[in-house]
Amino acid sequence: MRNSSLFLRSGLTVAAASLPFLAAVVPAAAQSGISVSTTGSTVSVTTRACTNVNGSWGNASLLNSRQANFAQGRQVSLSGTAALQSAAWANVSPGTYTVIVVCSNGTTAGTQSVVVSGATPTRTISATASPSRGVMGGVGGSSSDFGTLSLVGGGVLVATAVGGTAWYLRRKSKPYRL
Repeated sequence: MRNSSLFLRSGLTVAAASLPFLAAVVPAAAQSGISVSTTGSTVSVTTRACTNVNGSWGNASLLNSRQANFAQGRQVSLSGTAALQSAAWANVSPGTYTVIVVCSNGTTAGTQSVVVSGATPTRTISATASPSRGVMGGVGGSSSDFGTLSLVGGGVLVATAVGGTAWYLRRKSKPYRL
């Protein structure tokens, strides 16, 4: 009887300790809205995030390091089906670029940077956060600005996990204490 309650408590402690990791993984998976690739001097982007509004899927923009917003880049209309939309730019000179996809309903499907290495026929892929924001580490290389509520919620989960672990270890070392 005593062993089953010990396993139940340790299972609850492990579950509480794993919550911060699960909370970190879910937003990262939700952030991957576009896929960018290069072949020689051609850059292409695909997404599944846009819907057709008035006959338009949206636009994609290719920005170089001197361009700051969507309107300044080389814009291309998205084409495709409800399952997959795409756009491509040909004759792109070597350098680092940022690809931004804005759906026709005004939402941003995603932003990724890509390095174009030249007219070589090999495929080069570099999908990172926008170069102007620096290195964005994390699960899957995702970049996102979390609000205060998300940060406080994550902090509460971490504090709960640490408190539960401390309580469990204290209880295990002296079983007569609560």
